[in-house]
Amino acid sequence: MLTAFARAFKTPDLRKKLLFTLGIIVVYRVGTHIPIPGVDYRSVQTCIDVAEGNQGLFGLVNMFSGGALLQITIFALGIMPYITASIILQLLTVVIPRLEALKKEGQAGTAKITQYTRYLTVALAVLQGTGLVATARSGALFSGCPVASEIVPDRSIFVTITMVITMTAGTAVVMWLGELITDRGIGNGMSILMFISIAATFPSALWAIKQQGSLAGGWIEFGTVIAVGLVMVGLVVFVEQAQRRIPVQYAKRMIGRRSYGGTSTYIPLKVNQAGVIPVIFASSLLYIPALIAQFSSGNSSWKTWIEGHLVKGDHPLYISMYFLLIVFFAFFYVAISFNPEEVADNMKKYGGFIPGIRAGRPTAEYLSYVLNRITWPGSLYLGLIALVPTMALVGFEANQNFPFGGTSILIIVGVGLETVKQIESQLQQRNYEGFLR
Repeated sequence: MLTAFARAFKTPDLRKKLLFTLGIIVVYRVGTHIPIPGVDYRSVQTCIDVAEGNQGLFGLVNMFSGGALLQITIFALGIMPYITASIILQLLTVVIPRLEALKKEGQAGTAKITQYTRYLTVALAVLQGTGLVATARSGALFSGCPVASEIVPDRSIFVTITMVITMTAGTAVVMWLGELITDRGIGNGMSILMFISIAATFPSALWAIKQQGSLAGGWIEFGTVIAVGLVMVGLVVFVEQAQRRIPVQYAKRMIGRRSYGGTSTYIPLKVNQAGVIPVIFASSLLYIPALIAQFSSGNSSWKTWIEGHLVKGDHPLYISMYFLLIVFFAFFYVAISFNPEEVADNMKKYGGFIPGIRAGRPTAEYLSYVLNRITWPGSLYLGLIALVPTMALVGFEANQNFPFGGTSILIIVGVGLETVKQIESQLQQRNYEGFLR
C-alpha cells in the first residue's frame, strides 16, 4: 500500500489528485469544529467533558460525523443523511418499477437516481437537523449534564430555523465535497469522507482507554487494544477479499467469416456480499426503542424494561437481538441487491452458461443455492465482528464506541482497500507498456 502511494506521488497528475483530495479533507475537518449560530459553545464543551465515554444513543451518529454531532457544528449531521438516502433509493429500486427502469438505462439513468438521492439527502438533513435542535433544546442530547438545557439559550423561532438551515447547508456542502473528490480527486469521495470521520475519533478513543487503564499506567490495556485491532484488521481483510468464483463459458458464434465468443470468465460472489449495511441497519433498529424511552416522561414499566435490557450493550438480550438482526439483514440485503434470475437471463441472452448447469432456470437456482451457502459464513462473521465492542465493555470497561468496533473497522478496511485498488488501477493505466512505446 505504501509503495502504491509513493509511486502515485511520483506521477504528476496523480500527485495533483492526491493533494486536491487532502485539501478537501482539511476543509471538511475544519468545518467539523465550527459551531452553528445560536449554540453556547462553553456549555457544549462542559457537557462533552461530563459525558465523555458515555455518549449513549448518539454515539454511532457522532462517530460517522467525526465527533461533530455532539459539538453541534455546521457539519454536525456529517455524511449520514447521504448514506441513509442512498440506502433508501437502493431499496426502493427493487420496489418501484420506474427506478428499476432508470437503473437499467445506464449512465443517464444512474445520473437521474443520483439527482433523486441529492434531493432526498436535503430532505433528510432538514428532518434530522430539526430533531437534533429539538433534542439539544430539551437537554436530552447530554443526559446527566447539569447545563444541558443551556446549550441553546435563545429558543425563538428565528434562531431555531437558522440552526436547521445552517446544518442542512452544511450537509449539502459535505455532499458537494464528496462529489469533488469523486470527480477531481482520487474517486470514491463519499466513502473517503466517511473514512476520515471515523478515523478522526480513533486517537481520542485509544487515549481514553489508556487513561482508564490500571495496569502499568494503562499501557498494558493500550497495547492489548492495539494488538486486537491489528488481528481484526487482518481478519477483515482476509474475509473481505474472499470470494467464490463461479466459472462462466460463452459459446462460440460465427458471424460471416469471423468467430465471436468462446471465452471463459467467472462471476465473483463475495463472502460478505452485504458489506457493512446489515450492521448499520441492526444498530439503527435497536436504537429506536431506546430513543422512544429517552423522550418519554414518567417511569412506566415498559420504559424501565427497555432501559434495563435494550440500552446497555452488555445485556444478553441486547447481544442476542443484535446478532440475530445482523444475520437477518445480511440475507435480506443480499436478496434485494443480487438477483439470480436476472443474472441467469443475461447469461442466456449473450450465450453464456455455467459448465454442467443448464441455462435459464437451473442456472438461477444454482446461483441462489451458492449465494445462500456463502451468505451464512458472511453473516456470522459480521455478527461476531460487531460484538467486539460488547466484549470490550466487559474486558476493558470501555464505552460502546470502542475504537476497533465492528462498524468502524469494516468501513475503515473496506474503504482503504477500495482506495488502494483505485490508485493502483490508475497507476497501471499510466505505466502500461505494450507493443507500442
